[in-house]
Amino acid sequence: MSGGYAGTAGLDVALVDGVLRLRLDRPDKRNAVSDAMMAGLADAVEQAGQDEAVRVIVLSGAGEHFCGGADIVARNNATGPRPRAGSIQRRLPAAAHRLIPLVATVQTPVVCAVQGWAAGIGLALAVAADVTVASTDATFWAPFADRGFTPDSGLTWMLPRRIGDVRARRMLLLGEKLDGRTAADWGLIDRAAPPEEIDKAVGEVVDALGSSATVALGLTKWLLHAGVASGLDDHLRDEAFGLELSSRSEDFREGLAAFSERRPPRFKGR
Repeated sequence: MSGGYAGTAGLDVALVDGVLRLRLDRPDKRNAVSDAMMAGLADAVEQAGQDEAVRVIVLSGAGEHFCGGADIVARNNATGPRPRAGSIQRRLPAAAHRLIPLVATVQTPVVCAVQGWAAGIGLALAVAADVTVASTDATFWAPFADRGFTPDSGLTWMLPRRIGDVRARRMLLLGEKLDGRTAADWGLIDRAAPPEEIDKAVGEVVDALGSSATVALGLTKWLLHAGVASGLDDHLRDEAFGLELSSRSEDFREGLAAFSERRPPRFKGR
């Protein structure tokens, strides 16, 4: 069942048992993301952030690859007159530059499963997600220098913060590709698993997040993101605000009861 979520050509959307699964489905194109797919992803993530039925979001790709990047070939081969100057600057805020901040800030945990290529916007999605699990033989690549244009999707902001300035330059300026094992060693992603174990590894993360205290997780995610740009005093005020809200949740009361009764908590995500 979709639970009221709409897919689009190349994007499968399904909500089952609190897990919203967003699967890129253009395996013949390495799941290159079209403008319609980009909009569909952003709409689904935004909707999930307001949907109490969703406790975790999963991003994945059909076939052998996660995402080979944006489908710029199709866009540049489109019929009709060439767009006027400034079209990229006008389009990005409603496309990739809408999607990536949503993935990074939505108060619902986002898990990304990567196999094969994660390039361009695929790399950005993997970095923006809360937990990314990749196959050891996956390939992470920022192809911009090799294609003659500058990065987008927040990669020049996210990569230095995730893996450090020197390694970010190796990826962005030299086009260095990383396999899944190296990406995990660098801290670009959370973990790598053998190809035959990737589904199991992703499932374990989804189960853990999907059965956790959703309100507290969402507020913790907000604090982590907000803390990047705030001073200590401001951040301590934000932490007090987050604690105030999370302590009013049903899951907080369940957590206290479970601790008192010496049993595992049974969180409902409320």
